[in-house]
Amino acid sequence: MDTEIALPTAAPRTALCLSDLHPGQSGVVDRLDLEADDARRLMELGFLPGARVLMSRRSPFGDPSVFRIDDSEVALRRETARQITPRAEP
Repeated sequence: MDTEIALPTAAPRTALCLSDLHPGQSGVVDRLDLEADDARRLMELGFLPGARVLMSRRSPFGDPSVFRIDDSEVALRRETARQITPRAEP
């Protein structure tokens, strides 16, 4: 008797943190792993869970990077961008 087993398909790989995104790539903010004051400041700028963020460009030496969120562009240092976890866009 033949039995079919459905294997789950692998989800598309997403960036581990915003600093992993390349110019033109985007994701949805999932989590901010920052001190409360830093997280609050970024949330006031639009980095809220569920918000779409686009990696716009990097400075010539790679740090900081510019991210577009809502209608604003925000420059983040690599160490800050590493603390923001995106998920794949729906």
